[in-house]
Amino acid sequence: MSEKNLREELREARRIVVKIGTKSITAGDRGRFADVARQVASLRAEGRQVVIVSSGAIALGFPRLGLKARPTQMAELQASAAAGQSRLMHAYEEAFATYGIEVAQVLLTHDGISDRDLYLNARAALDALLAHACVPIINENDTVAVDEIRFGDNDQLAAMVAALVGADLLVLLTDVEGLLDEGGARIATVHDVEHVRRLVRPHEAGGLSLGGMESKLEAARRASLRGLPVVIADARDPGVLPQLLAGSEVGTLVLPHGSPLASRKHWIAYTLKPRGSLLVDPGAVRALVERQSSLLPAGVLGVRGDFGQGDPVSVLAPDGREIARGLCRYGMQEVARVAGAKGSAIAARIGHYVGDEIIHRDDLVLL
Repeated sequence: MSEKNLREELREARRIVVKIGTKSITAGDRGRFADVARQVASLRAEGRQVVIVSSGAIALGFPRLGLKARPTQMAELQASAAAGQSRLMHAYEEAFATYGIEVAQVLLTHDGISDRDLYLNARAALDALLAHACVPIINENDTVAVDEIRFGDNDQLAAMVAALVGADLLVLLTDVEGLLDEGGARIATVHDVEHVRRLVRPHEAGGLSLGGMESKLEAARRASLRGLPVVIADARDPGVLPQLLAGSEVGTLVLPHGSPLASRKHWIAYTLKPRGSLLVDPGAVRALVERQSSLLPAGVLGVRGDFGQGDPVSVLAPDGREIARGLCRYGMQEVARVAGAKGSAIAARIGHYVGDEIIHRDDLVLL
């Protein structure tokens, strides 16, 4: 589909995930909460549902603890998140109350949705909130999610949430017009994220936020593999969301790429964190990539990490490239013992048998 046609198709989007970062939402003396609420209320009046993924808890919290700058120590980051989350929600509640709209706090962690049952429960809860005309305000649970404070950011969480709720569109708001070219002009359309990564400027260190354009492009890439259009747009524009949903050419549109991944496979590829890796031979690479086969023990050269049966693992080509992710049917020690063998030898080598495949193709996602 062309950019023009897809821009027009955005008018039909019924469920939208909007992510806004720390710097964008806290700008100015009172932040942009009122602007966001007004725009979301406008979309709601058109019959659309909106889910907000919002940063800002740590930035709003550390001044309450008497700190003069964003802390670097983990305990102080967690304390700042705890002190700021209530203030963040209060700001959203006040802003949306003007339009008679209820908001609901939802705190997530990667670990909290890595379990398939918990993932489905989270989806059901969000569906229920939307059915009751609430606007979910989602943030990472920074008070307890150590890894997320240190390494994660809400751009990636937004991509996961978009898949989780079955969104029609993901909008990543930032403080620039979109992705900019070498001359500083906005790029209207991105067909392939890999072709524009070179345009990313170094992220400013020492600020309030963690993300940056590189993070947004990666989140857009992941969401586009789910068949979702993604727009990176300017949070400073007080009418950006209504304009976008009216089909106007604002921001940078990242086109959906390839065949949409099923929800479960998107969960395997982009929600779960690999607990180890399997190094496979060239023949296995061809079988996986060209024939979309299962991974058999004969193609495994070696294992790394400490994983158990059913855990997510990365599949690496001989040159170290990650070519796939999947759920391993056997634990690390068992895979090491059957590596290079035929499926018929599995029971004799490890004493039990759950199938010829190390990773079944139904549990495998090519990257």
